Amino acid sequence: MDQDVSHGALAGLERLCTASGTDGITTAPAFPGIERIEAQFAGNAFEPHRHDTYALGVTLKGVQTFSYRGERRFSMPGQVIVLHPDEEHDGGAGTDDGLQYRMLYLEPALLFDCLEGAGIGLPFVDEPVIGDAHLAATLLEALGELDRELDELFVDDFVSQVAGGLGRHAQTPRRGLGAIAWQRARLARDYLEAHATEPVRSEALEKVTGLDRFSLARHFRAAFATSPHRYLLMRRLQQARAMIGAGEGLSDVAAATGFADQSHLTRHFKKAYGVTPGQWATLRTDGLRRGSRRGPTAGR
Repeated sequence: MDQDVSHGALAGLERLCTASGTDGITTAPAFPGIERIEAQFAGNAFEPHRHDTYALGVTLKGVQTFSYRGERRFSMPGQVIVLHPDEEHDGGAGTDDGLQYRMLYLEPALLFDCLEGAGIGLPFVDEPVIGDAHLAATLLEALGELDRELDELFVDDFVSQVAGGLGRHAQTPRRGLGAIAWQRARLARDYLEAHATEPVRSEALEKVTGLDRFSLARHFRAAFATSPHRYLLMRRLQQARAMIGAGEGLSDVAAATGFADQSHLTRHFKKAYGVTPGQWATLRTDGLRRGSRRGPTAGR
């Protein structure tokens, strides 16, 4: 099978960086609820970890391999990867030729907002590697130009198209929440985001939402595919990752983002992203340096 995505349906990405032997991550300007990256690796890149978002990506060059739900998986160029929130996985190159891929991290709340009006719950896709040229093209609408910001009108249509694409492959769609439960789960989410670097007690969320802590935990997981505790932790780690990317020292980052100390930050960072904060800083720096040498990718 051809291991270069430029010879097929994804030929519009012919100006992607293809330097061999260089590991790195290039990050795109963020949009609320959406993160985008390009990664290039040789060997095993990420240790087992899990996100609180949908991880949706397209393999561009090489063979992408990862462990997921007890099996070893392989994605070839042009195939789509769908990883669900809070599901553990690792990642790396399946051959000595290395690996290049682009990934989009989508908060479940965006999908929920899109599907709520139709009374449909979050889609559950059983197969993590999909051969779907239409869905791949949809994802590359957002992943094709990582140096450009996304705008709201584009995102509205994009999320709708992604929801439809995932729905085509969903085996067991989750049941939707009632309007009241969704509103209360959103209140809890907003409170957690506003107090991300502070200690948050169950009593505070009960007061804000009017739900007991156990009902809230159920409703929150149904709405956002993760627990309030993990949602808070991931918001702290997102802030920490941004500070690390800006060159802040790890001890200062840990203190500013609500972690007990640098080792506490490092432990949770590695569990969430599969690399240590130091490794992330190195990979991201290399990726940005590499990206600064290349021209913009082909337009969508």
